[in-house]
This record gives sequence, structure tokens and C-alpha cells, in this order.
Amino acid sequence: MPFFAWFLVLGALFTVMALAGSTVKRLPFSPAMLYLGTGALLGPRTAGMVELHPISDAVTIERLSEIAVIVSLFTAGLKLRVPLRERLWRVPLRLAIIAMILTIAAIALVGSTLLGLSLGAAVLLGAVLAPTDPVLASDVQVESEQDTETVRFGLTGEASLNDSAAFPFVMLGLGLLGLHDLGVAGWRWLGVDVVWAVVAGLGIGAACGVTIAHLVLYTRRRRREAVGLDEFLALGLVAIAYGLALCVHAYGFLAVFAAGHALRRYELRRAPVPGGEDTPAGAAPTAGAVLAFNEQLEHLAELALVLCVGAMLPAVSWPAHGAAFVALLMFVIRPVAVWLGLRGAGLSGVQVAVMSWFGIRGIGSLYYISFAIALGFAGDEAIVVTDVVLIVIAASIVLHGISVTPLMRLYRRARGA
Repeated sequence: MPFFAWFLVLGALFTVMALAGSTVKRLPFSPAMLYLGTGALLGPRTAGMVELHPISDAVTIERLSEIAVIVSLFTAGLKLRVPLRERLWRVPLRLAIIAMILTIAAIALVGSTLLGLSLGAAVLLGAVLAPTDPVLASDVQVESEQDTETVRFGLTGEASLNDSAAFPFVMLGLGLLGLHDLGVAGWRWLGVDVVWAVVAGLGIGAACGVTIAHLVLYTRRRRREAVGLDEFLALGLVAIAYGLALCVHAYGFLAVFAAGHALRRYELRRAPVPGGEDTPAGAAPTAGAVLAFNEQLEHLAELALVLCVGAMLPAVSWPAHGAAFVALLMFVIRPVAVWLGLRGAGLSGVQVAVMSWFGIRGIGSLYYISFAIALGFAGDEAIVVTDVVLIVIAASIVLHGISVTPLMRLYRRARGA
């Protein structure tokens, strides 16, 4: 296939999505569905423009998906500017901890009984599929920094937190498979993979975010000039926070989210009033200036990764009971876990139902399975788990893409009523 064909394909995709953007938002359709179908057409068994295999190309897929998740988590941290002590955070915390743990346990049980996986592979499957996706869930996430609507805030916060909270359970599954040291009676896993990695990730991210925000505001106030190139400053913050976290064996995803949130919180507390005498000309808050840029990066990452998923689908062998597993995950496991996790949270039945359905799986799950394969997860079980993960991602893109517009419209009407 000639190289110029890529320019034609990408040009057509960008043009169609730009011109039809407002129309698509009113239809039971999502851009990710178009990317998925296009990827399938570009795959090795059709046009042959994308030659990717989920096992042999796991390292490449891991790096691409890692970048996408990092950008998305930093963007979510900038959007969710509500202080962590506020009551509004109780819903995403319940979803990211209680509901996620219940989901992992249920998937592991189904994986071992229905799919015939070993305990380690079943736990790994649960950890890979439990986190919801911060990249593909843009249609149900907060629409602006001021958006504190319970369902949107809950789903955004859940997707931001559980992409990191799932990491200890990924390491647990790998440990049960003999690919990671859990320590005597699991004490190393509990002390390092759970406690240290979480606390250190949050601390490093918050410290980096506050430090960069302080330097920016110091420059603006003392030197009476805007910093400029805020987008590059934000990318530098992301890279530093993520790199430092990995250096001390902490969770980089959690550090990136915490950095974005800390940056925004610090600016809101300390930034001068816009237009005031302390504000240099053109000096918008750094977090606000980079938000639109990061959102565009998110869209590009979504396009690239969903194209890859679509291109890999022809290589998937549908496992026995695969359809039953997808149905159980979406219609039983997720709703029950959310209902149990949100009991006593004071939410209406409609709110719980909406959050139960929109447990979107996507780029985060793709990263985790690629990470496990790159770390040595192999054999027949790796093939089964990878095939199931790709099937679930594709099913989520289609089912949630079809339902998001009509269901969110009904939810807004219910709120108005």
C-alpha cells in the first residue's frame, strides 16, 4: 500500500469528524465507532495498512496507550478542580475503590469458571478490565471546569482514579503467575505495590504540580510578565511527575493526575484576579490555558489507539463463552458492583443506573494487558485474556457509543423533571 494512502485516510477522517462534529453529537453514534471500523478496514486482512499483533507488538502498543492515558489523566486532573476534602469526591472514591475491587473479584471468578483460567490469569483479567477509561469516556465526563454535576463528576473521577488503583491488582495477578515478587505471604505486595506506590505517587504528583504553579505565579508577579508557551510547561510537568514516580517505583498515572489537580487547585487559591494590577498582560492561568490543548491531544490519542484496536480485531479468536462473558460484565457485574459501591451515598436510582451502565472500557485496559505481556505473560492463557480484552473494548465502544447520546438526553430530562 503506497504511503500517500495514509495521508488520504487521515485527511478524510479529520475532515469528516470536523464537519460532522455537531451532527454526530445528536446521533446515537460516537467518533470512536468510526475509528474502530476504519481500523478494521485498514488491518492486515483487508487493506494491510496497519500491521499490528496484540502479542508480538505488545511493547509498541504499551507505549502508545501509556502516552494516551497520561495525557487524559492530566487533563482530568485540571478539570476536577474541586478540593479532595469536598463531599463531591465521595462518589468517585467509592466507585474507584469499592466498586472496582468488587468488579475485579467478580471477573476473576467468572474468568476461572467460565473461561477456565488459572487464578493468576483470572485476577489479571479482572484487574485489566475493572478500570473504566478516561480517554473514550469524554461524552459522559465533565464538560468544563465548572461542571460539578454528580454523574459526570463521578464518572470522570472514577476513570481518573481507578486507572491507577487497578495497578496493585495487575501486579497481584502477575505475582500469582510467577512474574512479579509478592514477598512472603504477600507482604511486599501490600507494602510496596499498594501502600508505597499509591502514597508516593500522590505525593510526587502534588508536589510537582504545586512547585510548577508556584514558579509560574512567582514569575508573573515579580517579573510582571507572562511565562508563555504554557502547553510546553504543562508537558514538562507531566513528564517530570511521571518520570519521578517511576524512578521511585510509584504509580506514574496517579502522579500525573495529582499533578494536574494540584496545579489547578494552587492557581485557584493563589492566582491574582484576572485584570488586576498584579496580572501581566495576556497571563491567563496556566491550567486554563493548556486545557484546550490537552483535550486536542486526547482526541488524537483516541484516534490513533482505536484505529490500532480495530486493526487488531481480525487477529482475535473468539473464545468459548466470550459473548456470555461480555454480557455478564456489562449487564450484571458492573451494575451490581456500582450499586453495592454507592449504597448509602444518597443518589437517586436514575443516577446509579446511568453510572452503572457507563463503565466504558478502552485505552486503559489496552495498556494494562500490553504491560503484562511485555513483562512476560505468555502462552495460551495470554492469548485468551488478550482476545477477551479486545472483544470487551470493541463491544464497549459500540454499545456505549450507540447509547450515550439518547441515554444522556433522557438523564438530562429526568433531572429537569
